[in-house]
Parts: sequence; structure tokens; C-alpha cells
Amino acid sequence: MTHLTIPGLDGEIRDGRHHMQVRVYYEDTDFSGIVYHANYLRFMERGRTNYLRLLGAEQHALFADVQAEAPGFVFVVRSMKLDFLKPARMDDLLDVATWPVAVKGASITLGQEVRRGSHLLVKAEVRVAFISEGRAQPIPKSLRMLMQADLP
Repeated sequence: MTHLTIPGLDGEIRDGRHHMQVRVYYEDTDFSGIVYHANYLRFMERGRTNYLRLLGAEQHALFADVQAEAPGFVFVVRSMKLDFLKPARMDDLLDVATWPVAVKGASITLGQEVRRGSHLLVKAEVRVAFISEGRAQPIPKSLRMLMQADLP
């Protein structure tokens, strides 16, 4: 099955960062009318997924390619540092930005921000570990190269 990248829907990469637009819906808010904190995690997960997709790492194909090098691999979120700075509300248009910070051994660290216009609402640092057969393994070369992880 081929999964296509859809311009606009999957966001775009500008100046080394992936940008994806998210509209806040009623279902994203809590009883006070602001975005429920856990929903920012969903927005940022979509940003990370679409970032890989636009880099050319359509996940099903990437998983198939890496399977030979690291059988049974998975990515797991190892840690997240989040700062909630300002609230978002229903109908706000948010920009979710994602960029690589570091690739070291078995983990990738990504920076992420959620903005409404020029206002920074949430900032995050997410460390994702590469696990194969139940153990941490070095990030495969194909993925390191895709993220330009070895470039200064």
C-alpha cells in the first residue's frame, strides 16, 4: 500500500524545520474552553510523523527497509520536556514546528514548538529511542542520513 504525501495537509519543511497547521476544535478543549494539555501531545506526534513523511521516510517503507538491519524495531518516546506557556482556544490556528536537535547512538532528540501566530504556546524537547528485539540499538544509517544527523 502506498501512502502519498499531500501538500499542505502534511505541512512543509522551511529553514530546516517542519511546519504543520492544526485547527483547534471543540473536542480539543476542556470545560474551560482551552486546549486540554494532553492534546498538545497529539498535535506534536502528528508533527513528528509528518516531518518524517516529508523527509521521505514514509513510515511503512522505512520500517520495511530497516527490518533487515534491525528486526522487530520500534520507536518509543523515551522522554519529553514540556513547557506550557500560553493557552490555545477553539478555532485557533496553530503552527506545530519540529526539527532535529541531536542523533546520538540509539536516540533522536527533536525540538518542537506550538505557536499561534507569533505567540509561543508550548515548547518541547522529545527524545525518541530506537528499540530492536527489546533492546536499544544504534539508529540505522539510512535514518541518520535522512535526518542529516551526521552533518554539523
